[in-house]
Amino acid sequence: VANALYWIDEFHIDGLRVDAVASMLYLDYSRKAGEWLPNQYGGRENIEAIHFLREMNTEVHARFPGVLTIAEESTAWPAVSRPVELGGLGFSMKWNMGWMNDSLDYIEKEPVYRKYQHNQLTFSQMYAWTENFVLPLSHDEVVHMKKSLLDKMPGDVWQRFANLRLFYAWQYAHPGKKLLFMGSEFGQWNEWKEAGQLDWMLLDFPAHNGIRALLRDLNHLYRNEAALHALDFDPRGFRWIDCHDADQSVLSLIRQGQHDADKVVVLLNFTPVPRHGYRIGVPGNQAWKEVLNTDSEFYGGGNMGNGQLLHPQNQPWMGFDYSMEVSLPPLGAIFLKPHS
Repeated sequence: VANALYWIDEFHIDGLRVDAVASMLYLDYSRKAGEWLPNQYGGRENIEAIHFLREMNTEVHARFPGVLTIAEESTAWPAVSRPVELGGLGFSMKWNMGWMNDSLDYIEKEPVYRKYQHNQLTFSQMYAWTENFVLPLSHDEVVHMKKSLLDKMPGDVWQRFANLRLFYAWQYAHPGKKLLFMGSEFGQWNEWKEAGQLDWMLLDFPAHNGIRALLRDLNHLYRNEAALHALDFDPRGFRWIDCHDADQSVLSLIRQGQHDADKVVVLLNFTPVPRHGYRIGVPGNQAWKEVLNTDSEFYGGGNMGNGQLLHPQNQPWMGFDYSMEVSLPPLGAIFLKPHS
């Protein structure tokens, strides 16, 4: 505990990420029968480790308000990010390993097969509000022959970049705070090598600069649109428009802020098929405008989108009183907000 406080006090770090919390919580973690002893109650929970983590989090939050503590915890241990006084471990947030594994497994598939694994994208909503989650695309996913994020993508070179841009849009649209390891923000081809620097020369190429520009604009949108961040840990902040269009591998959703006017609609097309006249239900009859498109020519895309205002019709659709038709770019995502 003193060591954690030392790093914060002396070096003014903003947070602590605790690795492999599961190995601390379970006495039988990676141990065979006969290689571990149960606790005083006959269970496999490590009582001392639980007390330590609670004490560490309590001291950090009491002495340094605003400093984050984040758990990399890979099991279903409950209340990791719940306050200690409410029975939790006291972490600020927990890595969403389920979202990361399912989303990466999905996006690495050839688009023709994605419709059979549609639930890999939608399942995370079954547990999205059980913890304060971080969506981690960390160093762990780009080392030890796992390949870089860009190199994981299927298809030719153009499709790889398009898939990566789409994947980042999915991360920013999904509830939860965002974590992206260095180099991924401009599409590093090589795995991370701790002994060397990043391949900065890739920024001389337009496609890599396009990835960088997209991340810049996604960050700007995320910071400035309350709908994308204000209720990241609250079920009021998310609603599916349609999560069942597996045949076309399309997702449509609404992110909501504290105020009714704070809305962003996101559509994601996980196939290389352009979709014109794609109808979605929308809340209200106000016009909508496209505020970000991963297929923009500024990001290296083909520039298919919705340049004009989108006006809903009084045609009920998907449980909404109004609906409208949009154009979805291939392997692309669009973000829409009400036009005022």
